Amino acid sequence: MDPDRPPEATKWTIHGERVVDDTRRLRLSVASVELPDGVTFEQYVVRMPKAAMMVVLDDSGRSVLMLWRHRWIFDRWVWELPGGYVDPDENPAITAAREVEEETGWRHRTSEPLASLQPNVGIADNENLLFLSRGAEYIGGETDINEAERVAWVPLPAVRERIARGEILGASSLVGLLHVIAFPPDPR
Repeated sequence: MDPDRPPEATKWTIHGERVVDDTRRLRLSVASVELPDGVTFEQYVVRMPKAAMMVVLDDSGRSVLMLWRHRWIFDRWVWELPGGYVDPDENPAITAAREVEEETGWRHRTSEPLASLQPNVGIADNENLLFLSRGAEYIGGETDINEAERVAWVPLPAVRERIARGEILGASSLVGLLHVIAFPPDPR
């Protein structure tokens, strides 16, 4: 930090925001922005509800519970962590746990905060909250055809290869998986 420059000298200023579309899952607006050097411009802004995901490790801590699903937006099959939107006034940890059960048929054993991220920080406000579970219990149920083609325990050593093959693309899945690989949780 430059001691001669005030800390707010590089802050961008928003002079207003005009809503273009507002739905239950997305608010699109155009913001009038001024850069620190005085240049002004308009920028699209996307605001979405919080989402919560869970990295569920098996009892040994060597495999992670994932969903193989088709993402129609870019027409690809990908592996993802279970998760979903946080309902209004819902605790994100409860959302993550509910989504694990609904999407996989497994119930998490523990829950602890892992990370918070903004996947598209330049134009979107879409906080994603990640949680970690050490172990899970199978409670049954069929895989929801609308959620996934299959549910599987993916060995952590295989994650890097799947990322390299483009099979894991979602920002939250990447952050959660790389976090537990880089900083393995202490066994309990």
